[in-house]
Amino acid sequence: MPIFSCATLGSMFTSSISYHSTSQPDPSSFSYPFIKNPSSFPKCPYKFHSKILVSSSSSSSIEQNTDGGILQRPSEPDTPQAQDAIRQARRSSDWKAANAYKDSGLIYNGRVEDFNSGGLLVRFFSILGFLPFPQLSPAHASKEPEKTIQDIAKGLVGSIISVKVIVADEDNRKLIFSEKEAAWSRFSGQVKVGDIFDGRVGSVEDYGAFIHLRFPDGLYRLTGLVHISEVSWDLVHDVRDLLTEGDKVRVKVVSVDREKSRIKLSIRQLEADPLLETLDKVIPQDDSADPDSLGSSDSIVIEPLPGLETIIEELQKEDGIFDARISRQGFEKRVVSQDLQLWLSNAPPSNQRFTLLARAGRQVQEIHLTTSLDQEGIKRALQRVLERVP
Repeated sequence: MPIFSCATLGSMFTSSISYHSTSQPDPSSFSYPFIKNPSSFPKCPYKFHSKILVSSSSSSSIEQNTDGGILQRPSEPDTPQAQDAIRQARRSSDWKAANAYKDSGLIYNGRVEDFNSGGLLVRFFSILGFLPFPQLSPAHASKEPEKTIQDIAKGLVGSIISVKVIVADEDNRKLIFSEKEAAWSRFSGQVKVGDIFDGRVGSVEDYGAFIHLRFPDGLYRLTGLVHISEVSWDLVHDVRDLLTEGDKVRVKVVSVDREKSRIKLSIRQLEADPLLETLDKVIPQDDSADPDSLGSSDSIVIEPLPGLETIIEELQKEDGIFDARISRQGFEKRVVSQDLQLWLSNAPPSNQRFTLLARAGRQVQEIHLTTSLDQEGIKRALQRVLERVP
């Protein structure tokens, strides 16, 4: 029968209730430094002097003084009632420790005891908690991607993993861990907006794909989301048409939300915008235009893209803008977006005339803007117009 011991060290209470046996100590023998109110913990029935407890092969146990003297342990703790009280006190303190870990956000190193169809069973002192598979770090799967999640879980039994407590509900006996949250605390500081990572596609959803980010140590430590709008410059109806679980991709970090532990990624921003890349071919800047791809206001009537006519009318109401009219149009080989997109061309102005570009579907239209405003003034005017136009 294992023997329990309790101790109070200084002003901070440390529950060192532990098993004294010849077997390898488990994580339940670790002390936890969060219970600061010793009076809230039931008094231990053992008497402590300068002695340690040792186990005995007999039904009773003895206490050995540090000077070698042997003292008989009081008989009261041998009663079932006393042992139950010790176990209950220990579990109560362990639940308090679990809540302290949750509130503080500290990382706990726990032993994986077993697994089931939904996740790992992780030891937290005398309590067995649960680590759902979705909360498992992608680092494990990246080592042996051909393994199933069940094979990975089987290989983790007996190991120590770093986790955070995300749920500690003593009333419902619910203790839940997250290895992903622990990994976020350790590695998110190495991720910055604009960084480029090699990644591996995890799950693919209707709204985008989750990408595991490969760190310099070769392991995929964190996971970010590529929204459907950031997958490609082409119009994407189904992410699964372009990305499949396990695919290797390169991604750019668009934003990092450290409060919500979220990373937004982009694949398309690592590729040139096909319109800007072929702008001179779509709308040539000289007289060598392909008549099949170019229209001119001098030869044909150009119908404004849906919504563009209203924007042009509103632009002409802005101070400093004298005229705005569609000059030419062209057609792209592929659909980038069905929505109307409008931006200021990088082409230098000529005689107070700037160029705006509008795109929707395959059509691209060029708008000449005669104005006394500079580029920043035009941007502000466009912003005001877009706020007014529904």
